[in-house]
Amino acid sequence: MPIVAHNDLPTFDRLRAEGQNILESDRAIHQDIRELHIGLLNMMPDAALAATERQFFRLVGQSNQIAQFYVHPFSLPGLPRGEKAQAHIDRYYEPFETVRDQGLDALIITGANVSGPGLADQPFWAPLIEVVDWAFESVTSTLCSCLATHAVMQFRYGQRRQPLPSKRWGVYTHRVVDQSHPLNSSTNTMFDVPHSRFNDVSREQFEAVDARVLVESEEAGVHLATSPDGLRIVMFQGHPEYDTISLLKEYKREVQLFANGMRDGYPPFPENVFSRKASAVLEEYRHMLERALDRGREPPLFPEERIAAGLDNTWRDTAEGVVGNWLGLIYRVTHNDRRIPFMEWVDPEDPLRHISGG
Repeated sequence: MPIVAHNDLPTFDRLRAEGQNILESDRAIHQDIRELHIGLLNMMPDAALAATERQFFRLVGQSNQIAQFYVHPFSLPGLPRGEKAQAHIDRYYEPFETVRDQGLDALIITGANVSGPGLADQPFWAPLIEVVDWAFESVTSTLCSCLATHAVMQFRYGQRRQPLPSKRWGVYTHRVVDQSHPLNSSTNTMFDVPHSRFNDVSREQFEAVDARVLVESEEAGVHLATSPDGLRIVMFQGHPEYDTISLLKEYKREVQLFANGMRDGYPPFPENVFSRKASAVLEEYRHMLERALDRGREPPLFPEERIAAGLDNTWRDTAEGVVGNWLGLIYRVTHNDRRIPFMEWVDPEDPLRHISGG
């Protein structure tokens, strides 16, 4: 499903250069196709704002090549922003009030960085809950990523995430545990998903509120679950939107924090990401860096390009399949008026009743 370039957001140019199918606005209006309007609530910090934007635009756009998508990015007050990121938001993002008034067929909510353990203590908590409340009543389906999943589980279902003994960080093998759900239609029964988080909502917590667990990992826990109705809230704990190099860049940032004295201890490798050869190169770099720091010299250049060239992506095809299934389900039940979540014949408490596999 091609994304429609309805403004001059730089992400459209970046995706065109990558070969992504981007439909110009003047062409889109001449196609007799019911477009879908998807909100992207981007809560990521400045350094990851544009990259996260591109990742979700790409995931949506590559999921299917038939319908048209208008993606409407917006953010929240209370999130600290630097001058450059705020200028990007002011120019290219829409106010939530505009998104709310015009309506959406679907909504994606990204993760966010937090300070301190309590989600309800975060400055974005109240405006996020306002968005979630509105979406549950007015949007066909909301897809939550990582921290957004934890926030929804706490706010709507009273299930608080629990801290992990150490950061869950890497690429992990998962199994489909509910093959009857149409979100898993035609996907592999076993596939990889990246994770990067310090907290977890367990399978027992999901099941305690009758949420449907669809995909999980012995190592990483639940990745994909839905609200009890099967569609209105879709929850990821992993990051299937990640680029091939996302975890490498995250590792590089942690190394730089160590080099700048802002991190205690050298970071471990993310699990199941680097080959034996890449690990050896990175270990050699660590020794070079530590010697340079001991002698008061400039740190050596991080070997990002050498490592990136050997990385594999083992999750993107299934991620596109799941997101394609999600958007296909929305297309089948959403109202022609995007301010109304469902067509008249759809039961909001059981929107998949008349859909095979639901």
